[in-house]
Amino acid sequence: MNKVILILSDALRYDVAKANMGFLGHLVETKQASLYKIIGELPSLSRPMYETIHTGLTSSEHGIVANSMVRLSAKPNIFQAVKDSDKITAAAAYSWFSELYNHAPYDPIDDKEVDDETLAIQHGRFYTEDEYPDVELFFSAAHLVRKFLPDYLLVHPMGMDYHGETFGADTKEYRSHAIYQDKKLAPLIMEWRERGYTIFVTGDHGINADGDHGGTTSDQRDVPLLIIRSGVKGRGDTGEVVSHLQIAPTILNLLEIPIPETMKHFPLI
Repeated sequence: MNKVILILSDALRYDVAKANMGFLGHLVETKQASLYKIIGELPSLSRPMYETIHTGLTSSEHGIVANSMVRLSAKPNIFQAVKDSDKITAAAAYSWFSELYNHAPYDPIDDKEVDDETLAIQHGRFYTEDEYPDVELFFSAAHLVRKFLPDYLLVHPMGMDYHGETFGADTKEYRSHAIYQDKKLAPLIMEWRERGYTIFVTGDHGINADGDHGGTTSDQRDVPLLIIRSGVKGRGDTGEVVSHLQIAPTILNLLEIPIPETMKHFPLI
């Protein structure tokens, strides 16, 4: 039975990932992974794109059009679909995901760690500070895998966004953090693949040299999408441009869960 992990690296630009993430590059080069470019949906902001990625809808369709909008998702989404299919969901992620799919507003005490089968995110480990260490987030995700073997796991580090907004994207700090994420993820990706997971790596948006995002330029929009499948050969660098709107139906298709009618884009797999 297929299981899926989505690594959503906040503000991971396509060009920076391709140039600096050597382990992921190795998987692409040896055709153990498939690499696509996504020209991200708009606005190139985090909360709208979290919902876009999980619903397969544009921001005007799902209604989360700004980071300031604090409410639960009102559309069919990956977490609810997986939970309704009697499968296991989990997330190690920023608190905004808890607000979108579990409770809004977020309670930093009651909602920080949850294990509740009635929730859309049944096993959640959430954080609130942008500078929260990525490596600690990765360890939380790895623990969720070993303890619960979730059918769908979201892994959402904020380090690229924090370094980009603090120093700007055209800096040693931003580029070096891509290298750092790649090194920390490498052994975990190997373990998760051996456990039979299909692993997606992507970004919600990019970031510009001023440390900003939200606009329409390629540096704010272009993000990678890597797909690493257990026991299935990849296509290498496909050179193809795909859509954020294809991620949700692709994940549900892999999990053999009916795709909601609201998700109109064709799955990649």
